Amino acid sequence: MAAVTVLGAGAWGTAFGQVLADAGNQVTMWAIEPEIVDAINTLHQNPVRLPVVKRLPDSMHATLDRGEAVKNAEIIIVTIAAQFARQALEEFRDLIPDQAIVVSLMKGIERSTDKRMDQVVMETLHLPASRFACLSGPNLSKEVALRQPAAAVVASQDHDTAVKVATVATSKYFKIFSSTDVIGVEMCGSLKNVVALAVGMSRGAGFGENTAAMIETRGLAELTQLGVAAGAQAQTFAGLAGVGDLVATCGSPLSRNYTFGSNLGKGMSVDQATKVSNGVAEGVPTTAAVVALGEKYGVPTPLASAMLRVLNEGIDCGEMLEDLFGDDIIDE
Repeated sequence: MAAVTVLGAGAWGTAFGQVLADAGNQVTMWAIEPEIVDAINTLHQNPVRLPVVKRLPDSMHATLDRGEAVKNAEIIIVTIAAQFARQALEEFRDLIPDQAIVVSLMKGIERSTDKRMDQVVMETLHLPASRFACLSGPNLSKEVALRQPAAAVVASQDHDTAVKVATVATSKYFKIFSSTDVIGVEMCGSLKNVVALAVGMSRGAGFGENTAAMIETRGLAELTQLGVAAGAQAQTFAGLAGVGDLVATCGSPLSRNYTFGSNLGKGMSVDQATKVSNGVAEGVPTTAAVVALGEKYGVPTPLASAMLRVLNEGIDCGEMLEDLFGDDIIDE
């Protein structure tokens, strides 16, 4: 059993907090919303972010106080929205215990710097690579919250760190595998959101399985090439963090990115889809970052480039697919 703190009590943070509690740990949830903290402590619920769970484990409690949240933590899980991570984590820089491991569950690329979340977290917290890990996989929060069988991969440059996190967080229904490919796991989790936008858009426009499969496979090839150019291992993209997460995200209306794309495919503007979704899906800011990374590493990004035109110029799904196909005959 370990003392684990989860920073961020959104749907995924709360669901993963339950996983940790079910694995036998004492879990502290940190949130900025007083009503969520109060509900977790008094009702054992998070009706604002995760109403599907009627009672959270008794070993979970919550606090608004940053110092209290992390003072005894052995492992700190970060589930803050990617675009706000740097700002939020700056408040924790001098509070985190010297030996604590920090694990990012965030999936995104920082819009202002085009940096991965591992880079953002380690820079902001002045954290050595040996105390950082990232976790990703086919993990739709509602299904995990319902304790349906699921798996993920946790990666750290220090293999022992990855194994420790996997051991602490594995429960009867949630299996965690270990890896040392931090770059690969990070890029899988971030870049697949762009593919989910495109698949959702094709579904919303009325296209079927062939179109979705084409987008997913070409998208996966694009992301793999970009990941390898950035220093990732190609096999990571064929595992849970890659294909696994891609299948889950591109095939379920529970995915915020898929739903956002679907609304675009139905003819909504970005602003309209944002309003309906109660916020921007992470794939939206990530799309421009993927195109920028492709230019940086000299890797073609036809899918991301086509989706960027959707977001910036408002082209429809047919035009997006024409951009993706292109006119040239190329080897697969």
